[in-house]
Amino acid sequence: MAYSPTDILCDFTNPAHASHWRAINDGVMGGESSSAPEIKDGCLHFSGYISLENNGGFASIRSQQGMDLSSATGVKLRVLGDGRRYQFRLYTDARYHDSRIAYSCSFDTTAGQWLEVAIEFSSLKPVFRGRSLSGPAFNAAGVEQMGFLLADKQQGEFHLLVDWIRTL
Repeated sequence: MAYSPTDILCDFTNPAHASHWRAINDGVMGGESSSAPEIKDGCLHFSGYISLENNGGFASIRSQQGMDLSSATGVKLRVLGDGRRYQFRLYTDARYHDSRIAYSCSFDTTAGQWLEVAIEFSSLKPVFRGRSLSGPAFNAAGVEQMGFLLADKQQGEFHLLVDWIRTL
């Protein structure tokens, strides 16, 4: 399905959609960070604890999507953060060493304040396990997953609420 500008991609009004989201934390590499996605009160809650033990330090959530965003120039997020710097990520079928590449853009939050964050597709950078790549280019027509990641090297609890995600 192709989306038009200003279409709502996710509005989180249905708690059953929580099953579409899953956590991928640094435990896959021996770390001890934890997170879990939850949908409640009409928002996606991405919360947990970042641990720097065992070379850890990241927590993320992803949702399987399958979207053609080629008619949009980007996405807009309405978020309530805790003052930390998060990443919004889109994934296509692009691979590096047989693993999925993330197309990422960081955004800052202000503790206790709702913000609307616009992310142009042209600002997305291909990354693989925290390393920047020179390509391939982002293909908006073949988005397979979207997600959020926290990897700010600050140990402690975190909480990000997402009210909605729309196209630009």
